[in-house]
Amino acid sequence: MPTEVILPKVDMDMATGQISRWFAEEGARVKKGDVLFEIETDKAAMEIDAPASGVLRDVTGKEGIDIPVGAPVAWIYADNEAYGADVTAAKQDKGPISPPVEEMSAKPTEGTPPTSHSVTPPSALPGISPTRGEIGQSPSGARATPLARRLAREAGLALASIIGTGPYGRVVKADVDAAIAGGGAKTAPAAKAPAGAPAAAAPAVKAMSDDQVLKLFEPGSYELVPHDNMRKTIARRLVEAKSTIPHFYLTLDCELDALLALRTQINAAAPMKKTEKGDVPAYKLSVNDMVIKAMAMALKAVPDANASWTESAMVKHKHADVGVAVSIPGGLITPIIRHADEKTLSTISNEMKDLASRARSRKLKPEEYQGGTTAVSNLGMFGIKDFAAVINPPHATILAVGAGEERAVVKNGEIKIATVMSVTLSTDHRAVDGALGAELLVAFKRLIENPMGMLV
Repeated sequence: MPTEVILPKVDMDMATGQISRWFAEEGARVKKGDVLFEIETDKAAMEIDAPASGVLRDVTGKEGIDIPVGAPVAWIYADNEAYGADVTAAKQDKGPISPPVEEMSAKPTEGTPPTSHSVTPPSALPGISPTRGEIGQSPSGARATPLARRLAREAGLALASIIGTGPYGRVVKADVDAAIAGGGAKTAPAAKAPAGAPAAAAPAVKAMSDDQVLKLFEPGSYELVPHDNMRKTIARRLVEAKSTIPHFYLTLDCELDALLALRTQINAAAPMKKTEKGDVPAYKLSVNDMVIKAMAMALKAVPDANASWTESAMVKHKHADVGVAVSIPGGLITPIIRHADEKTLSTISNEMKDLASRARSRKLKPEEYQGGTTAVSNLGMFGIKDFAAVINPPHATILAVGAGEERAVVKNGEIKIATVMSVTLSTDHRAVDGALGAELLVAFKRLIENPMGMLV
């Protein structure tokens, strides 16, 4: 039998992926370990190797469309292995997941006879039973997984009112959970409450539909750009974060003059190393590198704030792993500096440059952006004075960093000029109370204003 090539799961949250590029064509001879194709998840792009040697056949995984994890995208036939109707029938017995209707109904190119691996028309496909865990469709016409349908039914939600983020727009469990958290259209009015019972809270206002939004604009005055996986995931996670995490915010100002002076001294003392571009400094610290170090050390100084919330217990972390928001085309990602409290500033600086570079080319490994115990988001390079960031679960805190700017400050009754940076700590109030969050932010400020403490 030929070897099945499937779309692998390369990310913990991955349900679908897109093939961004094939490196081998139909009929090409490949060797085990050769790069077959590149897949694009919501966070990264990864090269997938051939699982066997032979001839690549039946390439059904098209570029640029959502493909469920585990779905076959091609087959590899060993040398001298039969290729024809018998083998195709045997493969169909394994029940591969079918492509979209648009793909299945496409006709062969004019003048080219259909081959033995032509896709079967939809009418000839076996019925998909919801009891087998496959994609189902509700009577209202909404595509949904069996679990999502059951949860929606139990919650009294109309599936048609829920926007699906799964493959081909199907409603998945996360969509139902988000609808329950934010309120949604009910299938039937709630039963009348007994006399004297407290009034129920008013349901949350439902978001405008696509048609409602588009009707507000003149036809032809806009273009529609479909959401990619990254943008869909960002939207879903932000809604979940703001709907389920009770945010509160603490802001204070930090003077940067001592930190800037120390940074200049450290950079001036950097040894030179030889590269293809000539001699370059072994490191070059940025203010953000020192912010990462200060945040990590502050968490170690206030260990109760280095936590994550779960319904059954508080997760107290033993290490300070700092995620750093990096802007990339189409969205953002937070690569993580592991054990940042234990690393030198030069190590953090070089590691951050490498992670940011690979993040922008979508070459990060899942373990390089999953997890973490806190995060830093810095918009100071854009001149933003201050802002509040949204917490990225399972973190309980995120630090929003503004620009350093010269301001008038009062010292000993006199007005002085100092370089000041405003920072805002967003915290999950379930895990970090107000006083604890303030203690963490004060510890951070102390390190920023006395930066020599980060060197010992």
